Amino acid sequence: MRDDASLTWQPAEGHGAGVVYAVDGPLGRVRLDRPRAINALDRPSIDSLLHQLRAWADDDTIAAVVLDGAGERGLCAGGDVRALREAILAGREQEALDYWEAEYAVDALVAAYPKPYVAWMDGIVMGGGVGVSAHGSVRLVTERTQLAMPEVVIGFFPDVAGLHPLSRAPGETGTHVALTGAPVGGADAVLLGMADAVVPSSTQEEVLAALREDPTRDAATLASFVRTPDAAGDADPAGGRASTGTTDPAGTSPSWLQQQRPWIDECYAGDDAAEILRRLREHSEPAAREAGELVGSRSPHSVAVTLEALRRAASLTVEEVLAQDLRLGPVFAAHPDFAEGVRAQLVDKDRLPRWQHASLADVTRAEVLAAFGT
Repeated sequence: MRDDASLTWQPAEGHGAGVVYAVDGPLGRVRLDRPRAINALDRPSIDSLLHQLRAWADDDTIAAVVLDGAGERGLCAGGDVRALREAILAGREQEALDYWEAEYAVDALVAAYPKPYVAWMDGIVMGGGVGVSAHGSVRLVTERTQLAMPEVVIGFFPDVAGLHPLSRAPGETGTHVALTGAPVGGADAVLLGMADAVVPSSTQEEVLAALREDPTRDAATLASFVRTPDAAGDADPAGGRASTGTTDPAGTSPSWLQQQRPWIDECYAGDDAAEILRRLREHSEPAAREAGELVGSRSPHSVAVTLEALRRAASLTVEEVLAQDLRLGPVFAAHPDFAEGVRAQLVDKDRLPRWQHASLADVTRAEVLAAFGT
């Protein structure tokens, strides 16, 4: 990422410094600026984004918005779940619910933005970071991208309408990503429908230059600006080559998820989470058994409710998925697995959560449906 020394980066008026903004010709530049926290979204950052994105939506001098993250580690590690846990444990559950309501309002605004919304999804892009990027109109990932919806790891569920694209991904690839919480690379992000093109991480300035020239350029057109063709039509690994399909920037590595489709589609079919886990654990493919170990280590309550939420999301709009997320928030805030999962993963970091249920088989269908108010 260039220093953008010629630009004046400032917080939104009346808001904190967790997000800074600059006008770059016809572009409204947004930079998540909490690099020590991998730009995690705290409540002031959410409020700032909502304020500035609304203002630029009505500003005729801004033709497109471009989002990126400060620092070298990535766009955004997600929401500030440690703060949410502290609020819940202190009896201030409403703070968590208000946070999610504001966060989902930003995600809805991104999804319906009236101007091109370009997300530079380099490095770590997880949880809330997916919400502010993957719903944009132009989504660029790189060879460094590690995208994940890891909420089942902390006793939560994939929110920010992440289940909208995952429920529509080829076969059961989205189910695998939702239930394991495991990260995927740029090519897989494209396959999942969470990104549009893979470009080399070294080409951000080229992409910005192309957007300054024409802010309406889509992902495929922007990718063409950073290609390095050779006489044989192959990729030049030294120079890098963009891809709008399921290959990496060098054009040599197909999507891992696409390669694993046979066992993924077989094992993750259906609506019974315990049966899915059994198939994974008993499959002859080592990668399937590894996935079974991951699913089996996650919060059983989270996995069971996530599967139901994912299946329901397949027939919902982004806005309706966000409404479903908002209904599920209080359920998870009140469930002991959320506080315990955040403790084990982010507070004490012992990675030894003590979940309420001993196994997925112990989560009843009635408990799952109760999470949805049915």
